Amino acid sequence: EAFAKLPAGTVEGLLKDIPALTKVLTYHVASGRLMAADVVKMSAISTLSGDPLRVKVEDGRVMINDSQVIIADIETSNGVCHAIDTVLIPPVK
Repeated sequence: EAFAKLPAGTVEGLLKDIPALTKVLTYHVASGRLMAADVVKMSAISTLSGDPLRVKVEDGRVMINDSQVIIADIETSNGVCHAIDTVLIPPVK
């Protein structure tokens, strides 16, 4: 559903531009094991892309930039995943 929100051609364009795709993917990853209880105390998260994500709690919802966390604390063998409802696109510099 998150990918369906992207403008037409975005996914296809990223698949043809591996450095841009890598930037988008690493913009979704933070170092360490951040559980939801930790995230809600933060105002920003450093990502592996080098660009920060904004964090805010708004009307009981946890927002990462303009994306809402819809499932938190999915523990995996190499970290913790928090599902969001929108693909995050890093800022253009």
